[in-house]
Amino acid sequence: MKNIQVEIDHAVYFAGEDKYNALQQEAVGAIEKLENGTGAGADFLGWVNLPKDITEAQLADIEATAKGLREACDYVVCVGIGGSYLGAKAVIEALQDQFAAYKKIKPEETHVLFAGQNIGEDYLAELQKLLEGKKFGIIVISKSGTTTEPAIAFRLLRDQLEKQVGKEEAKKLIVAITDAQKGALRTMADSEGWKTYVIPDNVGGRFSVLTPVGLLPIAVAGFNVRELVAGAREMMEATRHPGPDNVAETYACVRNALYQAGKKTEILANFNPKLHYLGEWWKQLYGESEGKEGKGIFPAAVDLTTDLHSMGQYIQEGERTIFETVLSVERPFDALRIPQEQQDLDGLNYIAGKRIDEVNKMAEAGTRLAHEDGGVPVVRINVPTLDENTLGALIYFFEKACGISGYLLGVNPFDQPGVEAYKKNMFALLGKPGYEAAGEELKKRL
Repeated sequence: MKNIQVEIDHAVYFAGEDKYNALQQEAVGAIEKLENGTGAGADFLGWVNLPKDITEAQLADIEATAKGLREACDYVVCVGIGGSYLGAKAVIEALQDQFAAYKKIKPEETHVLFAGQNIGEDYLAELQKLLEGKKFGIIVISKSGTTTEPAIAFRLLRDQLEKQVGKEEAKKLIVAITDAQKGALRTMADSEGWKTYVIPDNVGGRFSVLTPVGLLPIAVAGFNVRELVAGAREMMEATRHPGPDNVAETYACVRNALYQAGKKTEILANFNPKLHYLGEWWKQLYGESEGKEGKGIFPAAVDLTTDLHSMGQYIQEGERTIFETVLSVERPFDALRIPQEQQDLDGLNYIAGKRIDEVNKMAEAGTRLAHEDGGVPVVRINVPTLDENTLGALIYFFEKACGISGYLLGVNPFDQPGVEAYKKNMFALLGKPGYEAAGEELKKRL
């Protein structure tokens, strides 16, 4: 396994060794609950052993479907929201050329696009204009098939695809990832004869990256899902048992120790723009898992050094209820050096000849020291590089730490009862059958 390290010395000093040590003792029970399925939310622990439960036949089938879509399509639109899109988006963005969208599509390439994660009319209209006359397919991901945002997007895109290529041909270009037996999407898929994959009942959406939910779009984008799973499998084995070498336990304990010390907001900071959507995935994972019963660390994310010119002032001198987790990538893939300039009008000759990454690393180190001096506890997670194996390990690391952390916090990390509140109000305001009375009451408040 690619070595992932968690550096916590400064954060433990700030939170107090007594708090951290006490939580280490509690973590023994938390890990046992996860491994043995004896804690709250045990019905949703399928992700714990998922990396080893994925079979060769399943991987081969996903690869074959991805190959077929890549050969038939220039674009594949992945339709989903929350955990049905963030994991795949995070991995693809971390691995792909950041300017791929601006380059002409080569015969062997397929661009993966996303829809159903918002209700933006302009977004959907512009997506449909892009796809006019193009070869495209759809991966639609929904347990029920009735979640408003992806259901709207899928209805629009399916209609467009069928008009462009005909209903029979469209059937070959639609893949549904849904419940095994029930729900609107399952009924549609069976009726139409679409290729399907199952979202396991015991894996919640935010933990579903290593199911077909994440693996198929990632494979369509051209990346090695076997290596992704292999990295996760290695991290799974490395975090099975409690102890000082369990990096997931270390991270879970230190963040809870800081929470007990009054640090209510965690900022995940990266110094590599490829990791922006990893931060978005992480926010859902921790926010939806821990934010309940009036408890929970608020998860925020920043892209540095970019956000040092917008959020840097607050982090440095704002309210001292925050701590920072820096996600550091040891090695980039490319090497680029700063040229010498004869006149040196910009004053950069003192770093001429240095690699860009060396400058970035010094910016990272300088930022960590400045924030520590400003009273911000800093945790550092170091990963060797951004490849499939490392990302698989990193995803599983965050998932395992999240489960441990939720149990340490004293909540069920695997439910999300608060998510339904906005949906009920939206249905009522739109006049959905059965919600008429509630709609009238809500309209009085607007």
